[in-house]
Amino acid sequence: MSEKRLLVLEDGQVFEGIGFGGNNFKVGEIVFNTSMMGYQEVLSDVAYCSQIVMMTYPMIGNYGINRDGFENMDPAVFGLVVGEYCEKPCNWRSEMTLNEFMVLKNIPGIADIDTRKLTRIIRNEGVMKAVMAEASADVEKIVAMLKTYEMPIDQVAQFSTKKSFQIPNRGDKIVLIDLGSKNEVVRELNMRQLDITVVPYNTSAKDIMALHPDGIVLSDGPGNPENVTETIETIRELMGKVPMFGVCLGQELIALACGATTSKLKFGHRGGNHPVINLATGKAEITSQNHSYEVDEDSLKGTGLVVTHRALNDKSVEGLKHETYPLFSVQYHPETSSDVEDENNLFNQFYTMIETFKKEGK
Repeated sequence: MSEKRLLVLEDGQVFEGIGFGGNNFKVGEIVFNTSMMGYQEVLSDVAYCSQIVMMTYPMIGNYGINRDGFENMDPAVFGLVVGEYCEKPCNWRSEMTLNEFMVLKNIPGIADIDTRKLTRIIRNEGVMKAVMAEASADVEKIVAMLKTYEMPIDQVAQFSTKKSFQIPNRGDKIVLIDLGSKNEVVRELNMRQLDITVVPYNTSAKDIMALHPDGIVLSDGPGNPENVTETIETIRELMGKVPMFGVCLGQELIALACGATTSKLKFGHRGGNHPVINLATGKAEITSQNHSYEVDEDSLKGTGLVVTHRALNDKSVEGLKHETYPLFSVQYHPETSSDVEDENNLFNQFYTMIETFKKEGK
């Protein structure tokens, strides 16, 4: 960790720092995450596909990498930007340093830059393309390349499971439509002894119904929801037939399936400290979030969807439910801070919805 490295932004601004990790430099969107911890989960969450993530917390790497903190085993993030990198972690669970993990996975990192300045740039100007480079690189050529570079649109197809598989239990049968799901979503379902079948994002409604599910979960995942047309059509065909619960990208796809629209946020919501108000209870909750898009509230009229949760920072839509069908969703990640004994836990609410639907004989 002694070689200089550059972070070049699409608008021509350049940050010089110290390189660590791998050297697989890829063009990605530069975004920021406000969590004080959880960098391992961030690096292994495929919802960060095609993104270079900057952690706003000043020191990163201080507790190393452990075997239990992965959300996926194949990282999709294109880079990590930190203010100060800790070379000597101190934690009893640590099995390797952050640098060792990033070298292993060939994820490039850059440290010793002014992350507060970079955060202000992103907040003021919005998310933009960026790339890391060696200190000797031709910056003018890089900027010209960034201005014309087209970001990929097939992130869900890249990271959704290619084949269906089962996680057997004795409880109700759940189909999890994998859009790039985090492991925590599977853990929450498994904790409730639900019989889980994970299916690819483009599985048809006919094939899903052939599994005789008691409930369907639409997972989180990367990219623009408008590009996931196969899943949108599947949701349309399944609404009203089986209880459904959508998480993050799952919410956006439900909204599109019902006729609403989505749009890209200026700099997104990423971090573990985002306040959201539950409109039914009036209580505020501190949530974990990671999304670039939002459901346009003005487009909900006539869709049958009503807002259940709202972000306190920017008033964006954070939760929806259908007035007729057994269907609800949230934009944040309830799996990261849930308590299985909490009656307000959304996974428990989904389970209750399934039982009610079955009792009514629908």
